[in-house]
Amino acid sequence: MSKKIKSPVPLTPAMSASEAAAAIFKHHFKYMERWEKTARGFDDIEGVHQLRVSFRKIRSAFSLFRDAIPKAVSQPWNQEIRWIASQLGLARDLDVFIAEGMGAIEGKLPFNGEKKLLELARAARAEAYASEVRPMLDSDRFANLKKGFEEWYEQRSWEQESDDNKALKRQQMRIIQYSRKLLDKQERRVLTLGSHIDRRDAQQMHRLRIECKKLRYAADFFRPLYSGFGGFMEHMAGLQDILGVMNDIAVTHHLLELLLANNSDHETLEYAGAIVGWRTCDYYHQLQNFDRYWDEFTEATHPWWKKGAHD
Repeated sequence: MSKKIKSPVPLTPAMSASEAAAAIFKHHFKYMERWEKTARGFDDIEGVHQLRVSFRKIRSAFSLFRDAIPKAVSQPWNQEIRWIASQLGLARDLDVFIAEGMGAIEGKLPFNGEKKLLELARAARAEAYASEVRPMLDSDRFANLKKGFEEWYEQRSWEQESDDNKALKRQQMRIIQYSRKLLDKQERRVLTLGSHIDRRDAQQMHRLRIECKKLRYAADFFRPLYSGFGGFMEHMAGLQDILGVMNDIAVTHHLLELLLANNSDHETLEYAGAIVGWRTCDYYHQLQNFDRYWDEFTEATHPWWKKGAHD
């Protein structure tokens, strides 16, 4: 079976919120472990990508479950996972830039410099894997994180670590009830941000992208509890695509600043500028569809509003 074939988190309506959180942590932690060896090199760029996605989903679960598992309890693990992400970030950004950013426009721009920029990007990627990714995977810090975090979720240690009575009560709520409240709350955050958003404000659009991603992850976590989540997530896809392109432009700017910091070659600089222009034009073209995608999202059927699970 391909490592990329993912089954849903094995949740059942009878689980408590605490049991469901443990199942979510375990599911994505074990999926991460399947990609750990692949992540050591860039022959298959899915390795680093899947590690990042797995840890991002765990961090998103920390945020979504924060009124049942207080931030003070999850924070030590969150900080360690954030450090892991920092060691994977540059390698992943360069993987995407090479495979998708430059790959999508290969031979299409009427400028020289493509080969030179590609060589710079490949050299920087090799350095990122050698100096950041592999040392992190070999580190005692990563090994301790894996061992400690697995014990933490297997034992549901937050049940003993939390002294907040409200949090303890929420931990024992049935997940079918808890998930409805959580999904409603996260959707409200998206609606509040997006309803009157200034599309020219990059910071506002970035916050909307983050909140949409959290809602998407929550839908993915709780999908086994309800029918119809596939359609709901399809209604989010167009909106997330637009916001994703916007983020890609910001990442591209940052990468080009790094790659060209000490470069004065005219052809390379000219080609880099053309890439930014191409991606920016693509973004504003897609932005014309924002209202349509937003309406699709706001009018989508909410599976968690149905009575009971699987009805």
